[in-house]
Amino acid sequence: MKLICSQNELNTHLSLVSRAVSSRPSHPILANVLVIADAETQQVKLTGFDLSLGVQTSFPAQVEEGGTLTLPAKLFSDIVSRLPDGEVTLDEESGALLVTLTCASGRYQVRGMGADEFPELPTVDESDITHLPIELLSEGLRGSLFATSSDESKQVLTGVHIVSDTDSLEFAATDGHRLSVVQALSAEAESENGARIAEFDVTIPAKALRELERMLQMNAADAVAVRFDQGQLVFEWENQRLTSRLLEGQYPNYRQLIPRQFSRQMTIDRRLFISALERVAVLADQRNSIVKLSMNSVEQEVVVSVDAQDVGSAREAVQAQISGEDLDIAFNVKYLLEGLKVLTTAEIQMQFNTSTSPSILTPLGGVKMTYLVMPVQIRS
Repeated sequence: MKLICSQNELNTHLSLVSRAVSSRPSHPILANVLVIADAETQQVKLTGFDLSLGVQTSFPAQVEEGGTLTLPAKLFSDIVSRLPDGEVTLDEESGALLVTLTCASGRYQVRGMGADEFPELPTVDESDITHLPIELLSEGLRGSLFATSSDESKQVLTGVHIVSDTDSLEFAATDGHRLSVVQALSAEAESENGARIAEFDVTIPAKALRELERMLQMNAADAVAVRFDQGQLVFEWENQRLTSRLLEGQYPNYRQLIPRQFSRQMTIDRRLFISALERVAVLADQRNSIVKLSMNSVEQEVVVSVDAQDVGSAREAVQAQISGEDLDIAFNVKYLLEGLKVLTTAEIQMQFNTSTSPSILTPLGGVKMTYLVMPVQIRS
């Protein structure tokens, strides 16, 4: 194998596939990245796979001699990321499994392993394919990923539940304390052959979707091809491919958690609200980070306050349009801020019933998103 490519290109693609390499692999080969140099197409293909998440990407290079081998992902990535800008030559003597990396300032040698034991990425039947507009996919991921659970014992909650019908996608994520639902609508969501988007109902691990989101940000493609099979899915576009297992188990019936009617409502400038919350949160108890919202319909303002024993207290008033009776309600400030920051509109609406029932945040205009947050009880 011998090839010449730019340091920047190699580093960019290597950093993508390295994220699918396990830090504690069950087998030595899984700590490696698969490198395939194709002299015919003048392309280099890189693959990382931890048996659950697989990332494959390719880029153009000057391939003088084709070949296949695997290299230790962390070491390879650490070296390449520190090389100076410019051309890098990768040279492996036939069958020696010892790669020499040469750049303008020096040379490095890395011992690899044969590719025979490297597992193949799962393949999915070509027949059942749908094309999702990248704009819709990115919109849905932005509004849902942050609300997934990190608790592995609630495995189905560590993913995003995606439901598709012929002209819309619905993304839902919950960790038991909050719920985010995004409806991404598209009148022209069609596959290449003119068929409408296929209907599906799946739960995809958040880890895989975060990698997908990162990869999509680097691409100019319009749509992603998606295929599902028994317990597997594949996203494919341009020269990129991501495979992931699907999460098993029944996703909670989240729609029934969202109240249909509210007795109180507040419309507020999103940025002013975020700023006030961030300032008073400095004094919040580090363990529970509770902030209290006191709505005053006469003054048309909400007072954001914190009273942390042994630390101090803070209060700030923010102008808001308030309807309904006054209310004192408390939240974990982290949950409030995370939801407010993924909304992109200038103003948001918050709806309430009582100090112990769920509250809803929605953007005024823009993405159709519903963010439900459970309040915490205020100790008198």
